[in-house]
Amino acid sequence: MPSPRRIDVHFHHIPQFYREAVYAAGRGPAIGRYPDWSPAVALELMDAQGIEVALTSLAQPGVGFGTRASAEALARRCNDFAAELMTRWPARFGAFATLPMWSMEGACKEIAYALDALRFDGVSLFASYGEKFLGDREFDPVLEMLNARGAAVFIHPGLHPSSKGLDLPWPAFMMEYLFDTTRAVVNLVFSGAIERYPRIRFILPHAGGLIPYFAWRLSVSPMIDARLPALSREKVYAGLAHFWYDNAISPGKETFGALDQVALPERIVFGSDFPFANARVIAEAAKTYEAGFLSQERRFAIDRGNALALFPKYAP
Repeated sequence: MPSPRRIDVHFHHIPQFYREAVYAAGRGPAIGRYPDWSPAVALELMDAQGIEVALTSLAQPGVGFGTRASAEALARRCNDFAAELMTRWPARFGAFATLPMWSMEGACKEIAYALDALRFDGVSLFASYGEKFLGDREFDPVLEMLNARGAAVFIHPGLHPSSKGLDLPWPAFMMEYLFDTTRAVVNLVFSGAIERYPRIRFILPHAGGLIPYFAWRLSVSPMIDARLPALSREKVYAGLAHFWYDNAISPGKETFGALDQVALPERIVFGSDFPFANARVIAEAAKTYEAGFLSQERRFAIDRGNALALFPKYAP
C-alpha cells in the first residue's frame, strides 16, 4: 500500500540536555523515565508508520520547574534544538514552540522569537500551569499575541496539583491527563476566551479528553446552575466545534462514536504521541484505526488532508 504520508501534530522531542535538566531537578514524565529519543530513532519510527512530517513539541514537565531565568533559558535552548531539526530535515520536521510561562513578558518574547524569527508552525501550551487553566485571564497577554498572529496552538495536558494527592496507584497518563485537557476546554469555552481570541486555532490532544463523551451534559449545565454564563446549548456545541482534535492514543470506534457528534470532520487530525506511545502502541493504533469503521477517504483526510488547512506549507 502507498504511504499515507501522515502529518503528525502530536510528536514529542526529548533533547538529551532537557532530559538531564529534568532529572537533575528531581522531576520526570508520568511513565517514570524518558524513553529513548534521537533524530535517528524518530525518523525510523516515522518511516515505519507512514509519517511524512512530524510537528515536534516538548515533553512533560515543560520548563517551569526551576526559576523564571532558568525556564526562559531552557525554553530558548529547546526551541533552538527544534529549529535545528527543521533546518537539517526541512521536509520531515516542523515545530510547536515551547513557552516559559513563569511570566507573560517572557512567554510573549519567546512567541515573537519562535514564530517570527524561527518560523515555527505554532506554539505548544499546557492545559494548566500551577493551579490555573488556559482561559484564565492571567494568560490573556499570551492569547492576545497568538490571536494577532492567527497562531496554531497545540494543547497538551499535565499533572494538575489536584491530581497529585489522589490515593490511586495509576500513572497520570491513564486518566489524569484526560481530565486536565477537559478542564481547560471547559474553561476556554465558559470563560469566553475562544470568543475573545477567535483566530487562535487550538488543537486538542487525545480526542479532546472527555469532551466528546459529556458534551450534552455540558450544554445543559447553564440550565442547572444560574451562576454559570448563560450559554445556549447551541453556543456550547459551537464552542466545542471551534477546536481541532487529534486522534493520539484515541483511534478506536468507541472514541469516534462520540467525537463525530462534537468535532467538525474536517478538524480531526493525526497524532501519534511518540515516543510516550512507543512503536508497539503506535502500530496497534494504526491497526485499530484502519480496521474499517472509517472510510478510506476519511482516513486520508485525518492522516493528511485536514492538517493541510492548518499547515498548507506541507502540501506537495
